[in-house]
Amino acid sequence: MAAAAVTTARKRAAPDGPCPAAAGGDKKRPKYNFGSIYDYKKLGALGEGTYGVVVRARHRATGEAVAVKWVRATRGGDEDALRAAFREAGCLSACRGAPSVLQIRDVATDGATGNLFLVTELVEGPTLRDRLNLAGAFPEPRARGAMRQLLRGAAAVHATGTLHRDIKPENVLVGPGGALKICDFGMATPARPPYPGDPCSVGTLWYLAPEQLRGSRWYGAAVDVWALGCVMFELLAGEPLFVDVETDEDLLMEVLHLGHEIDSRGVAAFKGLPLDLSQAAGEVLCGLLCVDEDKRLTAAEALKHRWFTEEDAQSPEPGDA
Repeated sequence: MAAAAVTTARKRAAPDGPCPAAAGGDKKRPKYNFGSIYDYKKLGALGEGTYGVVVRARHRATGEAVAVKWVRATRGGDEDALRAAFREAGCLSACRGAPSVLQIRDVATDGATGNLFLVTELVEGPTLRDRLNLAGAFPEPRARGAMRQLLRGAAAVHATGTLHRDIKPENVLVGPGGALKICDFGMATPARPPYPGDPCSVGTLWYLAPEQLRGSRWYGAAVDVWALGCVMFELLAGEPLFVDVETDEDLLMEVLHLGHEIDSRGVAAFKGLPLDLSQAAGEVLCGLLCVDEDKRLTAAEALKHRWFTEEDAQSPEPGDA
């Protein structure tokens, strides 16, 4: 399966309720000082997020260019979409100032329609998926620069008690100079486990951690780390780690087999990696893709690994992803 095919991977809905509360309905919704969407001039479509259309806009007073996710209150399933938008807004707000995370600017409404709008900084560049499809595998130094940014972003997100739950190349924007921004927090949650079980599991199939594939309701930040391990492999190999799997059960078998291979062969268990891949890079990859979630590296621990800290590993930020 080619890397471009990942865009069709199955994505699941996020059922955890409005942010910051895990449950409790509208009474638990956060109180925002809503802006007005009429403060912004829409300039054109950008794409579509988990729960709404994304457009380019400009703040009329300041002239700042922004991205606006438009969540319509009038279409079918609107209550789920609005709950998800409140949750996403709260999660993004908690991550203000976090490196390599898309920054929220405002939560706006249209008083006439009830539509909700999430206003974020505008990153005009492609996604990391686009970049991979265009250029293929990254050289190791370039992959290291990208992973340093993504791990810093994930560590900051996790420090707020938030899980992203859908990290993948499609949800990473590439800005000027290669600056990376983790985006689309439509699956994110600040709720504590246990989470709803199947069929309400969330995420994109090929980036789900073993504990999610087993149906665990008690997973934590390690699921994002696993997804980052999948992204790291993709950066180095130029193609997804898991191909030709379409069900949770098949993927779990592949994951468990990979775990046994890593235990016995180390980084040699991964097919498609560069022959000259450094030992340090292999150690990080194995640490991120440890099947045992309790032994898996955290994002903060990974950043302390010699692959990132040794003198020859230092590179100017943000890098040239």
